Amino acid sequence: METPLKLKLGHFAKRLAIIVTVVCALIFLLEGLRGEPLLESFMIAVALAVSAVPEGLPAIVTVTLALGARELAKRNALIRRLSSVETLGATTVICSDKTGTLTKGEMTVRKLYTNGQITEVTGVGYEPTGEFRSSEVAANPIDDPNLALLLRIGVLCNDAKLAKDEKWHIIGDSTEGALIVAAAKAGMWQEKMENAYPRIGEIPFSSERKLMTTIHSTPDGERLAYVKGAPEVVLTRCTYVYKNDKVERLSKRERNKILKTNEKMAEEALRILGMAYRRLPDNLTDFTEENVENDLTFVGLMGMIDPPREEAKEANLLCQTAGIRTIMITGDHKLTAMALARDLGIVKSGSVLTGAELDKMSDEKLERAVKETSVYARVSPQHKLRIVKALKKNGEIVAMTGDGVNDAPALKHADIGVAMGITGTDVSREASDMVLADDNFVTIVNAVNGGRIIYDNIRKFAFYLMRCNFDELLVIATFALMNIPVPFLPAMILWLNLVTDGGPALALSMDPPTEDVMQRSPRDPKEGILHGKLASIIASFTTEYLGTVFIFWLIYYAFGASLDKARTMAFMVATMRELIIVWNCRSEKHNAFKVGFRSNRFLLIAVIGSLLLTASLCYIPVLSSLFHVVPLGITDWILISMVACSGLLLMPEILANRKILRWM
Repeated sequence: METPLKLKLGHFAKRLAIIVTVVCALIFLLEGLRGEPLLESFMIAVALAVSAVPEGLPAIVTVTLALGARELAKRNALIRRLSSVETLGATTVICSDKTGTLTKGEMTVRKLYTNGQITEVTGVGYEPTGEFRSSEVAANPIDDPNLALLLRIGVLCNDAKLAKDEKWHIIGDSTEGALIVAAAKAGMWQEKMENAYPRIGEIPFSSERKLMTTIHSTPDGERLAYVKGAPEVVLTRCTYVYKNDKVERLSKRERNKILKTNEKMAEEALRILGMAYRRLPDNLTDFTEENVENDLTFVGLMGMIDPPREEAKEANLLCQTAGIRTIMITGDHKLTAMALARDLGIVKSGSVLTGAELDKMSDEKLERAVKETSVYARVSPQHKLRIVKALKKNGEIVAMTGDGVNDAPALKHADIGVAMGITGTDVSREASDMVLADDNFVTIVNAVNGGRIIYDNIRKFAFYLMRCNFDELLVIATFALMNIPVPFLPAMILWLNLVTDGGPALALSMDPPTEDVMQRSPRDPKEGILHGKLASIIASFTTEYLGTVFIFWLIYYAFGASLDKARTMAFMVATMRELIIVWNCRSEKHNAFKVGFRSNRFLLIAVIGSLLLTASLCYIPVLSSLFHVVPLGITDWILISMVACSGLLLMPEILANRKILRWM
């Protein structure tokens, strides 16, 4: 898949190649018609072609992207594909998972619902200390058969582990870890429970089924299937309900009561799991979904909270300022999703689409719906892929997060696939363009900011090279048409190309960012890399052209000096001017005096070094004879400086507002 930058550079290169080829061929023809030796005419044409084509651009782009990737790595964003660094800067939509990315990923059970009652659970994090309170009265789950069974299902239908090094932590999924911690608070430790109820089979969780089942043998020799999953899904498999330490038929009224309780808990931003069980017949040996997950007995609900990251809300506000939409995608209940989305500022009001609703939508209808919808609940990885495709159909540049094996297609199809470094699978990381070392939404926003800075710097030196590389073409073409000696020899042209396309251009790639980098809307992906720059480019190389022509005419014709001195003066003016106007390429709104000269020390060193090297050509005999230049006096240098420094008077803030053509 070609990135926006690759497409822009390809378009830019084709246009530039056409212009340079035509102009250089014309100059070769004119020089030949003027009677100049064909070899010298050919050398001038080739030197001009080399000078006009910014052959250093691919190398500088690569270096800039590599430096950008290094800086992003320091901020926990690991770039797997170098070209993706720039694509981040063009992002218009960030599709983010909820758990662990927008939230802390530290689930804590807060409420239990069983036997028609709500039980509060105290304590924070993974520390297995806390109380159970029902109607403000302390409760002992061990003495309550309903609570004990609910906690037992949670701790046994589970693949996570609670461990302690310096502090308590979870090995595995944070949601499952919260269930283990809740049971431990009641004294039902996982290892003890697993020894008493050994697992003899399982039906793994999948995002499509939204269920997980484990089969255990009991101390009495029975076999029980323990089931946990999305409450509404669990309820569809239930025929009975466990109440008052006995099994009853699940009535429609009871089912509706459970669903209303589920919705009420979801409105409090709780993530809720339904728990059920089934006694299995002794002759059942094939533990499949069809054989086990039906005629279940509903036990209760466990509501847990994963608090939002404090920095995520601020990051989302920054996205809104930057014109980037944040879309939250989660497997949670829609009310839970909306409560968190409102808290984070992703939505103020509006609707949420569920996976079931997405299944009923045609692709065309979904393409319209994604324009307004910012929250998706109860979705599967297949839904993620459809959402990405619909957004891209609308012309969005999409960053999509994922951590599971089944998320790989969506990550691959997104413009920027973002995998989780902590909770992500190897498959998701392989399919991604970027890996978050901290699984944090803020890191994505920081990466977008970095991508914008990198693209700005690429624009800066592309702009600089175009401002510098066409004045020589114009000068040589004019003098060839007028049938008079050209001001530049091939060696001079190549030197001009070397000092401008080298150090100063590379130093621009390390230019510090402007303050408004995240206060403007994402750029139009269809805009060229030099969009809005044409007026400034034309003004710049036209004034350079006039300065070179003026100094050559003044020295050679008005003062009657030698051709070598006239060429030396014109050469020094052109070189110095190109090294001075680089300062006006650092901002699209302000000239060099407002931006300052000391904020980019690399550029300052590169410009001073290039100026000294160029001036030394006049005073080192071997080099002066090679370049056909002569020593200059103090008066000559004052005149050169006056003409060259006039380039600082060009006002980018004026030229930037003139919308002239969009061809480039």
